[in-house]
Amino acid sequence: MSALATLSADAAAGAASQLAALRPSEYTAALIQVLRARAAAVRGRRALEIGSGSGVVLAALGGLGAAGLCGVDIEGTAVAAGALLLHRLGYGDRLEMHRGDMWQPLAGRRFDLVAANLPQFPMDALPYGGRLPSWSSGGADGRRLLDRLLNGLAAHLAPGGRAVLTHNAFIDLELTREIVARDGLSLRIAMSVLVNLGDEKLDLMSRQILIAEEGRSIQRYGPYALAEMHVVEIGADLG
Repeated sequence: MSALATLSADAAAGAASQLAALRPSEYTAALIQVLRARAAAVRGRRALEIGSGSGVVLAALGGLGAAGLCGVDIEGTAVAAGALLLHRLGYGDRLEMHRGDMWQPLAGRRFDLVAANLPQFPMDALPYGGRLPSWSSGGADGRRLLDRLLNGLAAHLAPGGRAVLTHNAFIDLELTREIVARDGLSLRIAMSVLVNLGDEKLDLMSRQILIAEEGRSIQRYGPYALAEMHVVEIGADLG
């Protein structure tokens, strides 16, 4: 095999590994399910995804008729993969992708819909399950990225706009209500599901939260542990 062929094979293997790291999770699936149930609120709207990852949520929003699609991710691999997917699906004419840190590329801009499935697992910044720390770790309390998103949300929502976010039950939903209420926003749960916590994930989880939440948002059944996860909707008027 030539050196060029070897390089190409290595590049292909690297690309496959990166795409595997971006694979959609059960959290992503739940988020898309809620967005699909609100198709009328997506059609014709300017949509933003913070932490766009694979681009599959933006693809779902495009399929639901969003007039504008904007994605932000801190990892260049995710930005490239998302752009490729959206162009392949024919949504490139309404797409913009930014590599940057959360709200940083979006100064002064507002959107009708903000979607996010941010890393919010309470663990140190370590790679997990083939994913980079930026795609898995929410810090010791799980809120390192979530709180930053919440604190900037009101400034980037258009009048009447909504945010739809995944939210682990074990990282204090009531605190999230308090944070958004400071900006005149309210929160309601759109969907609750149980997600599996495998042994590797349990071993990485902050001990303080695991101990506090066992028997509450985390249930054990013999060797198996399941945790409650919500998809929440945030806006100024949810009546």
